[in-house]
Amino acid sequence: MPQKLIDAIIDMREEDALKITQELLDAGTPPTEILEGCRMAMEVIGKRFEEGDCFIPELIMAGEMLGQISEVIKPRLQQEASTAKLGKVVIGTVEGDIHDIAKDIVVFMLDINGFEVTDLGVDVPPAKFVEAVKETGAKIVGLSGFLTLAFDPMKATVKALKDAGLDDVKIMIGGGQIDEQIRQFTGADAYGRDAIAAVALAKKWIGG
Repeated sequence: MPQKLIDAIIDMREEDALKITQELLDAGTPPTEILEGCRMAMEVIGKRFEEGDCFIPELIMAGEMLGQISEVIKPRLQQEASTAKLGKVVIGTVEGDIHDIAKDIVVFMLDINGFEVTDLGVDVPPAKFVEAVKETGAKIVGLSGFLTLAFDPMKATVKALKDAGLDDVKIMIGGGQIDEQIRQFTGADAYGRDAIAAVALAKKWIGG
């Protein structure tokens, strides 16, 4: 695991993080491994935020750093990706949560792996998810949440989709503090530890 990169992101050393990313790519490090390093760094930053050791500006800066890193990685990943669209996915960060970093990485990974993604953004109420699924005909929904306060809105969104009669839609959840216990609490079909897991789940669900 690229520890140098993880440390640079955690320490908010933007230039170093980008330089290390380029060095890792040039040395033949798989892009997915770099993304995993980003995810681990964000997990640390997320915990610090919840404990009050870092604040919104740091989260925003970390998000911008990850955006720049993914721009550097994107061409490499696209070389390995397929072009045919496999299926439709609706994704968003649930109501009350404004974090888009992890969600953006998942959107990006689904996109380059051949999914047609509708990204609803952040702080998305349950009704908006229902509306988007009906409009697009998507069979997969991704609910993202970085903080523990996202658990109840996730549960409410899963319920809203079921209440709307969208029983054939598969729902995955993901984010900093998500585990099997939270998946059971929300009623979602599965949780993804990271963007790679989210892609694997989506492929499995559409029979890819």
